[in-house]
Parts: sequence; structure tokens; C-alpha cells
Amino acid sequence: MSDSDRALKPLPTFRTDKEAEDFVDNADLTEYDLSGGRFMRFELRRKDKQINIRMPEDMLDAVKARAKARDIPYQRFIREAIEDALSRS
Repeated sequence: MSDSDRALKPLPTFRTDKEAEDFVDNADLTEYDLSGGRFMRFELRRKDKQINIRMPEDMLDAVKARAKARDIPYQRFIREAIEDALSRS
């Protein structure tokens, strides 16, 4: 049987980060179905400057709703939007 014919195991559910870390450290991930995964972006750089910005309440509500839909904090969503705009210019 080829690798493509082999049935993949579903990923287990973890109650803690430690359980997930132990699983990744010890499991052969090629045996598991990773198709339900989603891209995650980690922010590793230090945020050493703070800004304050005023915006209409309805705009902030829209930002928070978009961030919630992506399951990220709204301030990270704003940083990503600024980074995207800067990378296009």
C-alpha cells in the first residue's frame, strides 16, 4: 500500500499546550490528517513602541469583528493591516 492509499489518523484533541507540545515532539505527523489545519502567524518581534489612535466607533467595531472572525486580538489585526499596506507601497 502506498503512502497516498493509507488512511490517516485524525489529530487528537489536547486539553493543554503541554499535551500538544508532547504530542508534536513524539508523534510521526505523517500518520495524521492535517488537512483541517489553518495557517498561524506568530509575532515574535518585541513591541517596544505604543501609539494611540482615534477612529469612529463603527470602524473599531468592524475591526474587532474581523479580528474575532480570524480568532486573533484586534490590535494584532490592526498591525497586520498596517504591515500589509506598507508591503504594497
